Amino acid sequence: MDSIRQDDLFPELQNPPSLQLINDRCQIRTQAGYRIVSVAGLPWAQYAIGDRMSEAHAMVSLIEQGWADQKDVAHAFGYSVRTARRYQRRFETGGLAALGQPRGYPQGRPRLVAVRSRYIHRLKSEGHAQREIARRVGVTEKAVRKVLRRLGWKASAPTQAELSLESKAITDSPEPGTQLDPSARPASQESMGADPKLSALVPHPPPPTSQDTDPIDRRLDRLLARLGLLDDAPPLFGSCHAVPRAGVLLALSALIATGLFECAQKIYGSLGPAFFGLRTTLLTLVFMALWRIRRPEGLKEHSPWELGRVLGVDRAPEVKTLRRKLAALAAMSRAADLGRALAQQRVAQRGAALGFLYVDGHVRVYHGKHRLPKTHVARLRLSLPATSDYWVNDATGDPLFVVTAEANAGLVKMLPGVLQEIRTLVGSRQVTVVFDRGGFSPRLFQQILVAGFDLLTYRKGRVRRLPPRCFREHRTRIEGRTITYLLADQEVRLLKGKLRLRQVTRQKEDGHQTPILTSRRDLSAAQVAYRMFNRWRQENFFKYLGQEFALDALAEYAVVPDDPHREVPNPAWARVDIQLRQAQAQWDRLQAEYGLAALTNLEKQRRTMRGFKIAQGKLGQQIWEVGRQILQLRARRDKLPRRVPVQTVTSEPVIKLAPEIKHLTNLVKMVAYQAESDLVRAVAPHYRRVEDEGRTLLQAAFLSAADLEVTATELRVTLVLQSSPHRTRAIATLCEQLNAFNTVFPGSSLRLRYAIHAPS
Repeated sequence: MDSIRQDDLFPELQNPPSLQLINDRCQIRTQAGYRIVSVAGLPWAQYAIGDRMSEAHAMVSLIEQGWADQKDVAHAFGYSVRTARRYQRRFETGGLAALGQPRGYPQGRPRLVAVRSRYIHRLKSEGHAQREIARRVGVTEKAVRKVLRRLGWKASAPTQAELSLESKAITDSPEPGTQLDPSARPASQESMGADPKLSALVPHPPPPTSQDTDPIDRRLDRLLARLGLLDDAPPLFGSCHAVPRAGVLLALSALIATGLFECAQKIYGSLGPAFFGLRTTLLTLVFMALWRIRRPEGLKEHSPWELGRVLGVDRAPEVKTLRRKLAALAAMSRAADLGRALAQQRVAQRGAALGFLYVDGHVRVYHGKHRLPKTHVARLRLSLPATSDYWVNDATGDPLFVVTAEANAGLVKMLPGVLQEIRTLVGSRQVTVVFDRGGFSPRLFQQILVAGFDLLTYRKGRVRRLPPRCFREHRTRIEGRTITYLLADQEVRLLKGKLRLRQVTRQKEDGHQTPILTSRRDLSAAQVAYRMFNRWRQENFFKYLGQEFALDALAEYAVVPDDPHREVPNPAWARVDIQLRQAQAQWDRLQAEYGLAALTNLEKQRRTMRGFKIAQGKLGQQIWEVGRQILQLRARRDKLPRRVPVQTVTSEPVIKLAPEIKHLTNLVKMVAYQAESDLVRAVAPHYRRVEDEGRTLLQAAFLSAADLEVTATELRVTLVLQSSPHRTRAIATLCEQLNAFNTVFPGSSLRLRYAIHAPS
């Protein structure tokens, strides 16, 4: 033991050169051209030396997971803390792909040249905050601070001559970041022809030009609007890289084809002097629907500057502004006229799809504090306060128009008025109206036939089952599919033989029979069944609009007075009717008890009826008393009216939800759905799974970022790659088709040219 030296007991320990400590838990080991990051002795990340993306991801992961702080990570990896923060910001905004950005200044981002630097200096001299300057210029606050530091900015204000020179230089020279040619103004829009898939596009008059040259600084146009000299800000675009959600511009061809902007201009005219006028407001609402921003309040979650780039303004309207515009449109009370004009436009474009029209009601449940009429909600199997809308859809399931029912009137009551609207739209054309059991009424059937329509509906009530020998297999080929049904075809009579209809009954494998009534005798039995069951397209439409477009969302909380003379069920009649039904149930129960006593009577004890009555005298007396009570209740009920004016039932004010804004937003969502459907049909030949994923494909494209490039006559939209090669090819083919339409951005003369980045 004495021979052991003290230095041998406590040798000097040093880490090998291949090991780099981050902190007491994390370390980096370099070996054979690779680096391994370990945490608590366990491998955390591995990457090849020189793989900057993986290295940056390892740095960000350590910081985000809390294993190490920015300073330790930056020191261990050989970077500055500022670089670590930059990697974090890139990963938050663009994900893993953003970490692979090459070194140097980002490509496509304009540098701050002398003109922009003078612009920043002037804004700061005028007293603007650095955040406001950064917003106007389109850079970060840090970039503004650097420019001011380089220019040696001081708080003293510049002279008037300097301001004049700077102002002139900025006005005469376009902003480098916009890449606009101020001397070349957009030419007037060329007329465009019709398209068999996307409806005909109509030319617009030459649009007004903007007084501004910088897309991110629209002060002159805002001043003109403030002075009452501008009704709507003309769109002004700048060349930008990777504009979020700019893919929605793909839908403009189909949106213009619906006639929304043209019809709204004829019906509403103008919203008065405003920077955000009628066209910009409607375009914002439709884009919101396609972006799945379901309510105006959802705009709070998105940058107004990013959305404004897509709309052609410096910033998109925010919640209060959009609410004011909707209130101004609602005050004109012309939503019904707009819906009628849009329906006429749709009929002119898609007349072939209007041979069968599907009519059904959709119930919007109300959960507020106001007292509204109740109606049965089929999906909940409850009666709740609600508002009923009746939609008319064509044979493909696309909506045609919508009508709001007064006090949740049923389909039997609403259908005649809906048929009058349909007759106004289609003229003398023979149309088959398809509806469900809610409209079953033989007297209504007579009215439908007299009005010149054919009908197709389910038969309601108890129907005698048909024997199996009446059914045989029917097969037909519709829309490229072969469909087989087990059907029985026969004639039936209703209203004591006054009404003769055709009944086609379908039998399923489990033996369930579904009778269908129709006045169409020229169709085969299989076609009748297919057209009737095709009504589920309308149900799917309601479900899709509810999930994707928030069809049931409350558009506003305002209420308006309702008709106080509107008739409602008489509560007094209902109370007496309940008592009468209870008395009848008691009568039936006592009679059954009396009959059972007679059946079990022993003749040895009571050989005669007289003896039996004496023995059951108490029960017999109860039966007579209940019988007299039934007669009295029936007489009382007959004296009461079944329906009375609503003002006699309640002392509260008779109100209903304000219908105008909700009707207008329904029309906007209808137009968005129509445009989406037209694009689905356009992309169908080039996308195999279009029935299952067609709308998902378009929704992803609408939310995609895109590069915007502006020339003298064109706005070029280049979308980023989609999630898979076959989706990219489908969108590329759609872009080629849309380019043939020469679509012009509403309110401008810029023709849209679509493309998608080529795979690298």
